[in-house]
Amino acid sequence: MIKFAANISFLFKDLSVPERIHAAAAAGFSAVEFLFPYDDPVPGIQQALSDTGLPLVLINAPPPNYTGGARGFAAVPGGEERFRHDFRRALRYAQALRSRFIHVMAGPGEGEAARAAFVANLREAAELARDHVLTIEPINQGDMPGYFLSDFDAAAEILDAVDRPNVGLQFDVYHAQKITGDAMAVWARHGRRARHIQIAGLPDRHEPVAGVVDYPAFFRHLEESGYDGYVSAEYHPAAGTEAGLGWMPTR
Repeated sequence: MIKFAANISFLFKDLSVPERIHAAAAAGFSAVEFLFPYDDPVPGIQQALSDTGLPLVLINAPPPNYTGGARGFAAVPGGEERFRHDFRRALRYAQALRSRFIHVMAGPGEGEAARAAFVANLREAAELARDHVLTIEPINQGDMPGYFLSDFDAAAEILDAVDRPNVGLQFDVYHAQKITGDAMAVWARHGRRARHIQIAGLPDRHEPVAGVVDYPAFFRHLEESGYDGYVSAEYHPAAGTEAGLGWMPTR
């Protein structure tokens, strides 16, 4: 059976963060992910996770200490010291909340210098976070213009260059479809590298129902192939979270 996680940065947003965790458990999710937990009290999150028994499986790095700035800077040449400082803070949160996965956001950039900075920062972060898995995620340029990592072939090359066992691919089906027009072909080429999966419907990032991507078929494929990671619901509910949960096979 697929293990579905609720991205509580997207779902149950009318509730407090601890209440979102309880709501995810009540809805039948097996875990939660929380992109940026840095502005919420850790004890409240810890208590909700303990009460429900749900693991927090992923957070993003770095913390969002920007105002209208870029999402991440791991691929920004000259930003190594800033990355090192903020990644250590993200790691402390991951340790406190027992999040296995840390998504390292590349930020803006292009060219070989940005690639070299990204590879070097990932290698250093992998050494610092040996008990965690770092993920990189290609993000489409429409949603995040100028983002360095927006190509799955490039992501594969970067993973090969980093060459660390605790660094892998975060496969977002929505972004894969937006980038290439054929998410399932991208999965066939790169799915073996995936350590974590995120899903959303196309084209408006609502519920992951059958449509542009045949999600029921994708879920069956994951079960048949023995994928044992989490599949996280990272979408904007069209009409309230609870009303749209009929897509989950466990319901």
